[in-house]
Amino acid sequence: MDPAEKIKELAATLASVTAVLDLEATQTQIAELREQSADPELWSDQDNAQKVTRELAGLESMVNKVDSIEQRLDDLGVLYELAEDEDDPDTVAEADNELEQLRKDIGALEVRTLLNGPYDEREAIVTINSQAGGIDAADWAQMLQRMYLRWAERRGYSTEIYETSYAEEAGIKSTSFAVKAQFAYGTLRGEHGTHRLVRISPFDNQHRRQTSFAGVDVVPMVEKSDHIDIDESDLRVDVYRSSGPGGQGVNTTDSAVRITHIPTGIVVSCQNERSQLQNRATAMSMLQAKLLARKREEEQAEIDEIRGDTVSSWGTQMRNYVLHPYQSVKDVRTGAETGNTAAVLDGEIDEFIDSEIRWMRSQEQVDS
Repeated sequence: MDPAEKIKELAATLASVTAVLDLEATQTQIAELREQSADPELWSDQDNAQKVTRELAGLESMVNKVDSIEQRLDDLGVLYELAEDEDDPDTVAEADNELEQLRKDIGALEVRTLLNGPYDEREAIVTINSQAGGIDAADWAQMLQRMYLRWAERRGYSTEIYETSYAEEAGIKSTSFAVKAQFAYGTLRGEHGTHRLVRISPFDNQHRRQTSFAGVDVVPMVEKSDHIDIDESDLRVDVYRSSGPGGQGVNTTDSAVRITHIPTGIVVSCQNERSQLQNRATAMSMLQAKLLARKREEEQAEIDEIRGDTVSSWGTQMRNYVLHPYQSVKDVRTGAETGNTAAVLDGEIDEFIDSEIRWMRSQEQVDS
């Protein structure tokens, strides 16, 4: 296929994607959000104001991305013509590279159209727990925390760490943090499951190979419209002093809050605020989010039982990270794989996330 046909094919794909995105409706939504953001009264409710500005920024970014891709497709045709007129192999190579990058960028936009679940548009709360593997598992949990925070940073997403429980020797026992961006939940929900690391343990003086596990849980942020009944008598609330690495106290008062929901056994903690009241409010929001996710899972399980479905949940081992004796990261569900482990652990996980979203959508279509 000659370059002109490839460009035409990409333009057709982009047109179908933008039709699903409904840019005209998006522009109307942007105008409404701009009007809201210009209202001085908006900032009397800080949380809502931040939500409005993040949603506005997300929609503007998407529209700008579409405009940019359309312009780049036009420019690419000119670049190929220039390369042909001048018979310049370097310009041809430059155009070929841009063609491949445009294919990836349009593919990423296409994935965005698949985020149409009931909670996909929401922000996300990510919880990571070290599992089997001792000190290596605690270190692995902290490596995963850094990976997701770097991923969010690369995308310009705001994050807020609610709680981190540090292990005694190294790493962390657990952590919870929010990814405050539109569609964060829909984007990250495929990361839910067990992540397995194989490497030479830096904590073993005999330099033996160690396998470690960490669990990742992703739930949507609750909103005011959600109705989750929580009986105060079902809660056990503990307050304690926040601590940093190695047990170092980072707060001189008992302001950290841990809430246990006795009927379900769900435990949430928050220690990022100075005020005990603020930490309790944040912890309650996290609990509501987890109970909302649990409610949806139970409702889905009932539907599956009625239909007679036997498909197992996605919350199983989902990705292997091997650093020894070879370098590989592979998703066991989608088959996505790379040998660039350093890049993945530094937050370059979009290839895996896009594959997950496509895979989950295909599973949902099979199940429906």
